[in-house]
Amino acid sequence: MIVQKLELEQFRNYERLQAEFDSRVNLIYGDNAQGKTNLLEAIAYLSSARSHRARYDRDLIRVGADGALVRGTLLSRDRTFVQEARLIRGRSRQLYSNGVRLKSAGALGEVLNTVLFCPEDLFLIREGGAARRRFLDQAICQLRPRYEQALTEYGRLYESKTRILRDWKEKPALLDTLDVYSAGMVEKGAILIHYRAHFIKRLRINAPAIHRDFSGGRENLELNYETVSSVDDPLRPVRELIPLLRSHMESHRQAELEARQCLSGPHKDDLAVLLNGMPARTFGSQGQARTAALSLKLAQREISQEETGEWPVLLLDDVLSELDPRRQAFVLNRIRGGQIFITCCEEDKLEGLEGGKAFHIENGALLRESRT
Repeated sequence: MIVQKLELEQFRNYERLQAEFDSRVNLIYGDNAQGKTNLLEAIAYLSSARSHRARYDRDLIRVGADGALVRGTLLSRDRTFVQEARLIRGRSRQLYSNGVRLKSAGALGEVLNTVLFCPEDLFLIREGGAARRRFLDQAICQLRPRYEQALTEYGRLYESKTRILRDWKEKPALLDTLDVYSAGMVEKGAILIHYRAHFIKRLRINAPAIHRDFSGGRENLELNYETVSSVDDPLRPVRELIPLLRSHMESHRQAELEARQCLSGPHKDDLAVLLNGMPARTFGSQGQARTAALSLKLAQREISQEETGEWPVLLLDDVLSELDPRRQAFVLNRIRGGQIFITCCEEDKLEGLEGGKAFHIENGALLRESRT
């Protein structure tokens, strides 16, 4: 998978941008707050219609503009695709592939997969379960369109049920629809659990091997999927998970009414990470936690390649500067093959990465490009 060309209009701090990239390494450099991360964010958006920094599409539109455009010319499966996202303030986004409007964001991942490393990901292990759920969701959405659809619908149902539980004492009539939303969450939640379990099963094969290499064989990485307690085997078919989820949600109905919040469902899932049998979140050092986080991301990259037969586009957003030289060298040695984008402040030639292009970004504009 190769991003050959990117066009931006009114996206973040870019009024307009056109850039053609190398199929190997692309170094994006410039001072802080000039738009380097925004460029990588735009590429990632073309694979999932999701941002790692913004909850709402309106936040991606340049201040003062009514809309934004992200268009990428891509090489995937030996074919050329033009993927396009049109963001309109106050209206729903519009997604296109080769001029055909897409029904869902999941279709973007059928053409382009990306794996993004950003400084926040280095703390993936130390943060709460929401960060690890976000990692799972972003990875699976690109590989499974059905998952993306179920995740979007589950989010809508969750928000509606949350409003009912919050307001039911003041408006008792709201309880008439509570069970309808609970039933919907059970149906969509079973899909989420099924796909998460199967993805984690593959992570448990790829990530520990990477981590062993990373740590010089000194540490063993274990991954456990923590989901609804009534689910004895999350790898079950969706139809078998539904009654298990329904039973759990029904048993928590009164507790939810009293707490006035949703207490049952995969929105509380977590990916437990252990190092040598101990929880990495509480017992791992900062270096160990970063190593584990990088192992998860590199495992995601390998799974994507196994699934599609092509390397996903790798986006390294100012991550290498946060790592010590040994970890830098390990990451660079692990990313042979595929297209890579790296942001940094200086036009440094990174050891181990030969060839490619360098792009100097300043104040949302491409000042200069050159061969490295």
